[in-house]
Amino acid sequence: MKISDLKVGASNVTVQAKVVNKEDPREVITKYGKRLSVANITLQDDSGSIPMSLWGNDISTVDVGDTIEVANGYVNEFRGAPQLSTGKFGKIKVVEKGSGASTEAYSAEEPTEEDA
Repeated sequence: MKISDLKVGASNVTVQAKVVNKEDPREVITKYGKRLSVANITLQDDSGSIPMSLWGNDISTVDVGDTIEVANGYVNEFRGAPQLSTGKFGKIKVVEKGSGASTEAYSAEEPTEEDA
């Protein structure tokens, strides 16, 4: 399925797209009082882009430049715009690792021989 085909209310959607943006994780407190980490990403394919929130362990498995597949996801509305979600039953799989900004930033911080 293409991103341009996603409509608010759609469920059981499977999308394959590239991560083009990833915000820093932040901590939120749910309406049930539970503390969780969340990070927003933007997915893009040749038909368009859509925001998505990553929760908990999913945050560290996905980086900018990765191509991911979201299976059994659904589309809800957040702040007036469509947003892709996995919910309890959806799955995120990295199909192809990219050379994203976060890995480049990490390698730039590695010590050089001059630092030793």
